[in-house]
This record gives sequence, structure tokens and C-alpha cells, in this order.
Amino acid sequence: MKNGKLLVAPALLWLSIFFVIPLLIVVAVSFAGRTPYGQVIFSFTIDNYLRFLEPLYLKIFADTLVVAIVTTLATILMGYPLAYTIAQLPKKWQQPGLILVMIPFWINFLIRSYAWVIILRSQGVVNTLLLNLGLIDQPLQMLYNDMAVMLGMVYALLPFMVLPIYVSIEQLDTRLLEAASDLGAKPLTAFRKVTLPLTMPGIAAGTILVFISSLGMFVVPDVMGGAKSALIGNLIQNQFLSARDWPFGSALSIVLAVLSLVLIILYYKALQAQEGGDGDAKDVA
Repeated sequence: MKNGKLLVAPALLWLSIFFVIPLLIVVAVSFAGRTPYGQVIFSFTIDNYLRFLEPLYLKIFADTLVVAIVTTLATILMGYPLAYTIAQLPKKWQQPGLILVMIPFWINFLIRSYAWVIILRSQGVVNTLLLNLGLIDQPLQMLYNDMAVMLGMVYALLPFMVLPIYVSIEQLDTRLLEAASDLGAKPLTAFRKVTLPLTMPGIAAGTILVFISSLGMFVVPDVMGGAKSALIGNLIQNQFLSARDWPFGSALSIVLAVLSLVLIILYYKALQAQEGGDGDAKDVA
């Protein structure tokens, strides 16, 4: 037992220094004030949190939620068929399929975002091709709008949806599908009644990963959305780097962190409830 505690000690020390302490500093700064020149004044106030309730910031937060929800739904619709297809491949081809999903992570995220700018800009690859084919008379505006931001987010976060779903599908007991088939269930019915419910933990895990990452994303909106796309992540970035309003930026960060924590707790409660239901079903059987 003592040896186990010693093994955990380095990890706890690392988390304390680089996670817990910085988080406590951010919490403390979120209740502080500032001078007109941006200097932090440590006097307790909740004005930074009340300021978040102003219509301008609530609208930015609502826009962020819409983008995050659409991005999450898009990754589910694209990620589930891809994960299902990989899981149905022969064993020797599943690993190469997963490697193809992971390849984007081998390239710097910022470089990948700028690659989309080259593809979508007015003189980019897509517009040049369409103009040369005579399909359009003038370049399409495919960049610096909400659709471009969502496209960049879906591209960046799709692997976070595919991998958890793949694990759930790969661990699925195929005997249940065989039993459903023996009982006369059509493939679509078997998928709806057996496969989909049993792979919901993977969908839920991927949803949490994608949704939380979408909420805090600021690189893609900056690069592909320009000044026309302002999400909560960009607002936090601007408060720290441009406006020099660290207390308000810290308050926004805490609000976002609390929301993410609530979502994670809800996910684990739902997972425990499902496991409890499965256990009851097995006891009845």
C-alpha cells in the first residue's frame, strides 16, 4: 500500500504544480479588479461574472453553443458510419484504418487550419478548379463565415468522435446480433434495437470530447472565421492578449470550465445508470 502511494506521488505533484495551482490562480484573478491600464487589483468582486450576463456576451455564448452543437451532430453523423465501417473490416485492415483516422494528428493543428484557408479562399484550390471548369463566373465566398468555422471544427474534431465509437462497436457482442437475426429482426431493426443502444457509451464519450473542445476552440474561428466569427474562446483570448482584462478573461474561463465539468458529471451519471440497468437486466435473465 505504501509503495502504491509512492508511485502515485509524482503524478499528484505534477498535477498540483501544473494544474491545481494555476487553476486556483485563475479563480482568484476572476474575483479581482483591474486598473485602466490592465493591472490586476486583488479586491474581491463578482462584477466580472455579472458582466458575463450582458446581452453582448450572452449572444457570443449562445453563438458558441450553436456552433458546438452543430459541430457535434455533424461529427456523429460522419463519425459513426466511419467507425462502423472500420470495425467491420478484417482484423488486419482495422489498424490501418485507425491510422488513417489518426494521421491528421501528425501535423501541427495550426498548419492544418491554414491549409483549409489555401483550399477555400477566393484564389484557392476549390474556386480555381470551379472557375476553370466554367461552373462559376466569380469566386465563391467560402471563407471567413460560420460555415467555414464549422467545417474546420468538424475536420479537427472528427477523430475524437470516431475513436470512442469504434471502441464501443469493436467490443460489441456479435452473438446478440445473431440472436436478433434468428428472431427475425431485419438488419436495420437489429441496428436500431441492438447495435445503437449498446454503442451509446461511445457516442456519449465522443460527444463530450467534441462538444467541450468546440466550446473552447479559438484557433479555427481566428484562422477560418476572421473578424466575422467571435466565439467564447476568441473572447477569452482577446481579454488576456488584447484587452488586458485578465479578471474578466479568468471569469469567462471559469464559467466555461464549470460548464465542461457539469457535462462530464452528467455523462458519468448517465453511464452509471446504463450500467445499472444492464446489471438489472442480467439479474432478471
